[in-house]
Amino acid sequence: MQPAVLIRLRPSGPWRYGPGDGGEDRVDTMFRSDRLYSAVTIAMKQLGFLEEWRDATARAATPVVAFSSLFPFQAETLFAPPPATLWPPPTSLVTTTSPVFLAKIRWSAAHFVPLSLIESVLAGQSILADQWIPDAESGCLLRRDRPTSSPFRVLTRSGAAVDRITHSAVHVAASACVEFEPGSGLWTVARYADAAAETAWRGRVEGAFRLLADTGFGGRRSSGWGRTEAPQFEPGTLPGLLMPKLGRALGNGGNGNADAGTSLYWLLSLYSPAGTDAVDWSGGDYQLVSRGGHIESASASSTKKKSARMISEGSVLAANVEPAGAVVDVAPDGFEHPVYRSGLALALKLPVLQQRPVTEVETPANEAGGEQSDEI
Repeated sequence: MQPAVLIRLRPSGPWRYGPGDGGEDRVDTMFRSDRLYSAVTIAMKQLGFLEEWRDATARAATPVVAFSSLFPFQAETLFAPPPATLWPPPTSLVTTTSPVFLAKIRWSAAHFVPLSLIESVLAGQSILADQWIPDAESGCLLRRDRPTSSPFRVLTRSGAAVDRITHSAVHVAASACVEFEPGSGLWTVARYADAAAETAWRGRVEGAFRLLADTGFGGRRSSGWGRTEAPQFEPGTLPGLLMPKLGRALGNGGNGNADAGTSLYWLLSLYSPAGTDAVDWSGGDYQLVSRGGHIESASASSTKKKSARMISEGSVLAANVEPAGAVVDVAPDGFEHPVYRSGLALALKLPVLQQRPVTEVETPANEAGGEQSDEI
């Protein structure tokens, strides 16, 4: 089994997670797992666990914990980048009461999809196209029959440094930020290597998140950005913690591949291949992203990290066993200490989708998305 904890963060103000090139007028599409690992590492340093944390993660053959990226949620709905091999959803699973919806809906415009809907696709259950609409502001796929506001939106905030003697503005700066609607926020999963790792590190990881909730995640923390209400922790095991029906179908025994042959793994984090990972790069469906940034250090706060190319969230990898990933050193040549970027994989094994033949347009059995059964 894979012990894990689902962590919900409810921002109390704006957040900034800028693009890799440092542009102030834009934000990244999400708060990615490498950035989250760095934030937790800084918190571990403040808590006095830095070297133990590095030994247990960056320097360990089997890291004790891996994080997903931070994804949006709204009320009880968790959103995530859908598996690239199953999105847009297969036409054999899409139903409608009016064919006009099939022409109007743009599935590919949805960057974040409810986990419940992804689970229905994995189960081979029908999807009622009439119920869904991509939200232009957030990129989330929302229920059409439940009017609601965007979970979050990107805005620009301006600020000025004022001379206390002359009272004149000496510098005006504008930064893009993300602001969340009430009842919305960000979630992540921390997955532990085993029960012993959970026992040793769960309290310290949760303590790091509580500290970060007070001190802030991301940029402009000195201005009060990036702070949250008290984090909410929900322990469980993967994949059942996120997808209960998938967990029941797989015996809630995690992502271990007991079957011979190649399986597909859906990434919920960034990924850098480890030397021992045997990924079949001719299979799956994956995209690369370039990650840069600056070092946060008292001695070299403006020094640029080495750029790294990583596999993005939502990608699907083909492998005989679950990819582990690696933490890479992105310190510039001659730098005084290592600078780690986490490419540790948090992935869910995908079941084999039983494709149905395309039939005439049909109406789902119930209003909640046409779910026919709990079998996957």
